[in-house]
Amino acid sequence: MSNKHIKQSLQDRRKGESALSDFSEYVEKQQTAQRQQHVRHGSSAPSDSGYSSTTRNEEHAELDILDSLDLSDTTGQVKLKQLLLDTGPTAEESLVQLSNALSNRLLEGHGEALFDLGQEDNGESMGFSNEQWSTALERLRRAAAVLKADCRLLMTRNVKDGGEEEVGPFNDKDKSCTGKIMIRQKPATVEDVIETRIAVVGNVDAGKSTMLGVLVKGNLDDGRGKARVSLFRHKHEIESGRTSSVGMEIMGYDTHGEVVASNVPGRKLSWEEIGNRSAKVISFTDLAGHERYLRTTVFGLLSSSPNYCLLMVAANNGLIGMSKEHLGIALALNVPVMVVITKIDICPPQILAQTITQLTKILKSPGARKIPIFIKNREDTVNTATQFVSQRICPVFQVSNVTGECLDLVRMFLNILPHHGYYDAEAPFEFHVNDTFSVPFVGTVVSGVVKSGVIHAGDQILVGPDSLGNFMASHIRSIERKRIPVPVCSAGQSASFALKRLRRKDVRKGMVVLPKLDTPPKVHREFTAEDIDRAYIRTGDRAIVAFRFVQRPEYLAVGDKILFREGRTKGLGIVKGLGYDPQYPLNPEARGEVNGNGQVVEGTTKRAGDGVAT
Repeated sequence: MSNKHIKQSLQDRRKGESALSDFSEYVEKQQTAQRQQHVRHGSSAPSDSGYSSTTRNEEHAELDILDSLDLSDTTGQVKLKQLLLDTGPTAEESLVQLSNALSNRLLEGHGEALFDLGQEDNGESMGFSNEQWSTALERLRRAAAVLKADCRLLMTRNVKDGGEEEVGPFNDKDKSCTGKIMIRQKPATVEDVIETRIAVVGNVDAGKSTMLGVLVKGNLDDGRGKARVSLFRHKHEIESGRTSSVGMEIMGYDTHGEVVASNVPGRKLSWEEIGNRSAKVISFTDLAGHERYLRTTVFGLLSSSPNYCLLMVAANNGLIGMSKEHLGIALALNVPVMVVITKIDICPPQILAQTITQLTKILKSPGARKIPIFIKNREDTVNTATQFVSQRICPVFQVSNVTGECLDLVRMFLNILPHHGYYDAEAPFEFHVNDTFSVPFVGTVVSGVVKSGVIHAGDQILVGPDSLGNFMASHIRSIERKRIPVPVCSAGQSASFALKRLRRKDVRKGMVVLPKLDTPPKVHREFTAEDIDRAYIRTGDRAIVAFRFVQRPEYLAVGDKILFREGRTKGLGIVKGLGYDPQYPLNPEARGEVNGNGQVVEGTTKRAGDGVAT
């Protein structure tokens, strides 16, 4: 039975949006519970895929900030204030203690840390005067220098001659000097550079490519698309001004928090130059906004494993068309979302007000459950970026790529943006292929993201599965990150591998790269998933659904997320089991005749081609 032409009521649509949001949180809890079970039973747990996996506790990311506050009994510990203000005979000894405390924070923050100067770890005020503030700041810089790190002053309160960083007192009773300082360590090698991946989505003509061109190149747009030309990959994209493929751009920050740019006006640095001079790299995935390229956009959003999602909205158009689809997919994947409203220089004030009202309504709806925070100054930027660990917050910027209004706040926000995501370098190696190339004098090259584990140049690997479900043996000839050769690559990093003895036509997007073992990895054509389907079952319902891949078996593991879409139908689920026997349907009451394709004919609702919903 098909309901393709049945129009949903407003109540059903809202019910479905709320159910999708609820289920995305349920999926996260299920994956967390599975990780906790693995941790309780040891560092690794066997899986049906032929490999074991190591996991970590990720429950309630918003509460991780409580760990950094150190609210436990600290009577036996030396307070930070004593270490920061010690100028007596024990000054050098206390400086070593301060360096050790900073070292732990940098280790937790993957090479960077935000330091609240003027507050203890438990939130207690240090009550600094201006003279004490200067002493503490100098001591902090000396301690950071020992670790080959630099300090960047982000925001100060009640500091005399604070400059542009001074934002004023928190309230009338607030008299003490405080501030937020970004401490960033100089990476020892290119492999240690901090990487944050951001997927840029939005409707067609929202200004995605133009915005990235302005951020990366440093020059403003002329209002006719000058800044976006360097991002296009094909001739027809330059002619039409519309992105049709998955583009990649990077922007680097040094240890001082400054954007790595060329000293020559108008010159764009190469990826190699940015990577070698940066301590933190933001990787942007520029995705297509036109409806005809939605499949490409969804693949890019999933395959790049983004840490954050940047939704672009044109001020004169509002949140229309594909913008809502992109927002829905990002919310279903539980990726933190930030919004940039563009073209405010050509938008009438009343239209801009309507766009803001519409955006606020959508973000606060049951399907999104976001708290929009409109960024207008330095204080908003710093506070929101440091609190973005909570996925309920959604920062909103209003910018112009022609006049440059608020672009400095966007750059500052990206600089402060904390590392988000959990990757296990101790688990067996697993790499997901999202693009393939044939490079002259090098051979076949695959690019993607390391999901888990560590890989070295020269390691033996398996690539697959092919159309028959088999894996091909190969070696890692060389590894590159941001077009810079590296000897090793670990979990959470994007990289490119040059493969030996493989032709480009033998590899495809969606394959996985695994370490070579005596027992070949298992692949599956059928699997079952706990799923919420937006039309084929009932709006907002949950069910155990059996799926079958049409073309070939794939490499899967229990706990993987699945996301499917056809027309206005959306489904989100989590893999519960591998393999499926059509002779034994999931619903005992629905046992009927089974056709040659393994689909139950009677008493079920069919999803054409992909699988069976029971």
